[in-house]
Amino acid sequence: MTTERLDQPRELRRTLRPHYDPEAFGRLSERIARFLGTARFLVYMTVFVGVWVIWNATVPPTLKFDPYPFIFLTLMLSLQASYAAPLILLAQNRQDDRDRIQYEQDREAAERNQAEIEYLTREIAGLRLAINEVATRDYLRAELGRLLEELQEPEARERRRQPR
Repeated sequence: MTTERLDQPRELRRTLRPHYDPEAFGRLSERIARFLGTARFLVYMTVFVGVWVIWNATVPPTLKFDPYPFIFLTLMLSLQASYAAPLILLAQNRQDDRDRIQYEQDREAAERNQAEIEYLTREIAGLRLAINEVATRDYLRAELGRLLEELQEPEARERRRQPR
């Protein structure tokens, strides 16, 4: 039994398993799924099946490669469907992952916005309280008017006391 040494890199081992990049495969599956969901794909597939059926129904028997009931066509369509379904599911799972990440980022942004709104609300409330304690323009005018009246009142009394 050999023990692995941690101070030395491992030896490369050859495996029979194929290596693939999951991200590249995911992008490819999304492109295929996106194409399978288009009208263009439906038109192409309809034309393909139509040409297949017309060819095998109308040409001489020596040129037919899939006579009626078109078993090879059925096999080809089943094979296409068996690959399309998992590719579409893979693409949907990747989209779900992106949506989940986007949702999390949106939630965090909403929490930050909510905290900022609460902070600004408290600041505005504090400013309103501070403004109530500060003399306003109307308050100052009223006070100055009252003082002016008080100053004018002794002068008016003096004028009334003086004989004419």
